[in-house]
Amino acid sequence: MALKTASTNGMWMTEECKRSFMEMKWKKVHRYIVFKIEEKFKKVTVDKVGSAGESYHDLAASLPEDDCRYAVFDFDYVTVDNCRMSKLFLITWSPEASRIREKMMYAMSKSGLRRVLEGIHYELQATDPTEMGFDKIQDRTK
Repeated sequence: MALKTASTNGMWMTEECKRSFMEMKWKKVHRYIVFKIEEKFKKVTVDKVGSAGESYHDLAASLPEDDCRYAVFDFDYVTVDNCRMSKLFLITWSPEASRIREKMMYAMSKSGLRRVLEGIHYELQATDPTEMGFDKIQDRTK
């Protein structure tokens, strides 16, 4: 069964997307989830799931050089007060080499995806790896 997002382009989000996100958010079994849009079927699906032991660098390496993706990353850190914290990042990956139509489709669908994935703390948009370096993630949580 799929949930229809509230986006204007009519994309559907599969139950697997929502289930994987909830497992990451509440059970902490995933470090990241990469989502892709299947244009032919007008739906958002899970492309890859990173286990709890994987890192941000594993996420960055899993993104294609010429296709757009969404990714949610669970960033764990310790504050200056020595408190353990966790923040969820939504990353929109739109590399320069991807098609214009694909970039537009991802841009139009992002707000609908964000509404379904409740609990995202920060957003990041990147067109090349330097725009989504680990330092950018760390800076956002300060």
